[in-house]
Amino acid sequence: MIYSLYIINKAGGLVYQRDFAEGLTKLTSNEYLILAGTFHGVHAITSRISPVPSSNGLERLDSDQFTLYCFQTLTGTKFLLLTEPSHPNASTTLHHMYEIYSDFVMKNPFHTPEMPIRSDMFDRQLQKYVASL
Repeated sequence: MIYSLYIINKAGGLVYQRDFAEGLTKLTSNEYLILAGTFHGVHAITSRISPVPSSNGLERLDSDQFTLYCFQTLTGTKFLLLTEPSHPNASTTLHHMYEIYSDFVMKNPFHTPEMPIRSDMFDRQLQKYVASL
């Protein structure tokens, strides 16, 4: 089960947030922004202190209640996916969500890069994809 998707721009600002599971605790707008900024900082730090050469930073965080996956695009945009711990193949899921983002956000002539995403088509396609999993 997929709980939530967050998209963070290259400056660490939250540009998109969507919950897919029912009954999740709702955060305030400020809490979502703090979450995005904090993750952006932790991701930057882990990419620098990693003992692995050319590390991409934090890519997966496991807990008993959820697993957090991070996919960073070549432009620095980060896709964070919160799933149940047993969710299979989140890498494929994230890459497909990125394809939807590319098709319905990046190809939209009215969207300004690095700004909040306001696209009904993007929302509908994401919801359709998540429902199919």
